Order: sequence, then C-alpha cells, then structure tokens
Amino acid sequence: MIIVTGGAGFIGSNILASLQEHGYKDLVVVDSLGCDDKWKNIAKRELFAILAPQQLLPFLAEHASQVQAIIHMGAISTTTEVDADLIIHTNFSLTRSLWDVCCTKQIPFIFASSAATYGDGSLGFNDDDSLEHLNALRPLNPYGWSKALFDRFVARERAENRPTPPQFAGLKFFNVYGPNEYHKGGQKSVIAHIFPVASAVQEVKLFKSYHPDYADGEQKRDFVWVGDVVDVILWLLEHPEVSGLFNVGCGEARSFLDLARATWAALGHEPIIGFKEMPEQLRDKYQYFTKADLSKLRTIGYTAPMTSLEEGTRLYVQNYLSAADPYR
Repeated sequence: MIIVTGGAGFIGSNILASLQEHGYKDLVVVDSLGCDDKWKNIAKRELFAILAPQQLLPFLAEHASQVQAIIHMGAISTTTEVDADLIIHTNFSLTRSLWDVCCTKQIPFIFASSAATYGDGSLGFNDDDSLEHLNALRPLNPYGWSKALFDRFVARERAENRPTPPQFAGLKFFNVYGPNEYHKGGQKSVIAHIFPVASAVQEVKLFKSYHPDYADGEQKRDFVWVGDVVDVILWLLEHPEVSGLFNVGCGEARSFLDLARATWAALGHEPIIGFKEMPEQLRDKYQYFTKADLSKLRTIGYTAPMTSLEEGTRLYVQNYLSAADPYR
C-alpha cells in the first residue's frame, strides 16, 4: 500500500498515474475533492481508498503495517495565501505528525519542499541540508517559510541524532508544469494560462519587469516537466537507501519569453506577445531568477535526463491541453 497525500492535486495525481503504470497496487489518496472538477484528476485510477485529510491518522493507526511508503504532497501551495496560521497548521504541524508516525512505524517518507524556500535567490539554489545553511534562507512568503520550517525541523532531528523514518526525502520543486493542474486557478502554470489565448491567436501578455537587471519577459525560472518530477519520486521508491533534501528542477533558467514562444511553436503559430503590469502586492515578493543545482541529485545516482522546456511544452500542449480529454 502506498499513500499519496494531495493525491487528487496536480503533482499527486501524476504520481498516482505513474505508480499504477508501474504496477503498484493498493493506492490510497488523501485529499479534499471539493465541488469542482478536481475529482477528474484521479478518475482513471484504480484506488484502494480515498480519505479526507482528517481521516489519515486514524487510518494509519489501523493500517500502518501495510504501508510501503507515504508520499506527502498535500499542502496549501498557494504562494499568495496570507493566513499564516492555516498554512502552518497544514504545511508544518500535520507534516510533523506524519513524520512522527513514519518514525514510529518505520515507514519511508517522501515529502514536498519547494524552491520558494530560497527566497530571492541571493544565497543561491544549493540544496545543502545542513541546519546552518537552511537557517540562513529567507523565504518571501508564508508558503515558502512553512516549507523551510519543516526542512529545518528535519535537519535538526538529524543533527541531534533523533529517530527518523527508514527513508526520508524532501524534494525542492521548482516551477512544475503539466497535465492535471486545471483546478488550480491563478496558481496554474503560465503555459496553462496562455494556452487558450494563443489558441485563439490573440496577444499573450506577460508581466513587465520591475528589476533593472531584467527586461520585460526576461525574468527567468527553472521550469520542470511534471513527468520528470514523478520519475525522481519513483526512483527514490526503488532506492530506499537514499535520504536527504534534493532540488528537483530542469537545471536550466529560462525566460518567460522562451516559455511563451515554446507555447506558440507547439501550436504552430508565430508568437504575438505583449506585456502587462504586475499586481503591486506581488512586486516585492517576486523571484526574478531560479535555477536548480542538480549536482546533489546526480551524485546520489539519478542519471535520467530532464525534459527541455521546448519538448515539455510540446508534450503538454499537443497531448493534453489540445486534447478532448486533457487529463492524465
């Protein structure tokens, strides 16, 4: 049995799809489905159970001996969420409770961290998991802080030689894109936002820059295809001797203009691109550059190549966004 929290979400549902494709059985989803179309993300899956978040700990009390691993993707991932109490309860306190269960019952624990922990990037994007390094990072929003807080908790547990799960892997995701993110509203990838506009052959508008070192549209991010993210997680399941904190990105910094042009190219059209004002509340919390340092991931033995922005965009646009059924 494998439990995937946030299993009906974007990354979680892609994990479930790959687990099923690779022959894993008795898959358990933990998530809140709500009243929208989020359920469609898991409609094609064979599942052992679907649990509301509050049901998870009682379920574990009864079934822990059957659990092969917990893949913890569940979180409030909205970077614009301002209710810090809610974020800490969901992203930190509940994650600590799962950590405790995994320590006691010796269950492997793979969990989502975030590139948002790096803040403005002034200290680089090195996934050093020492307490000294993690304590120096300054996230720009409550979401990034909540993820950093748990990373620091794990580092402190290790430093003080306290019990840990038999395997624990925190994954610092960069800008992930791909199918099944349609329920995320304003938090969808830029590709998903601009696709309907480009499909109608209308002008796609990107945010203007408010940083002197970056021209409009030249803000750079590490965009990573969700299939690559899932491949890393499946590799970790197959290598239970590997623990630590790891960046998961493409390893390249590409501009939003590159991304927009790749979207237009996947549609077979010449690009029509303009610029718009960025909301004022985002301007002082905006990351202008991210690039995952993948050397640590490579050192532990993960050798699979990462999908280029152009190829990932083509896959997403042609195989999913343009399809009658866009769900994986």
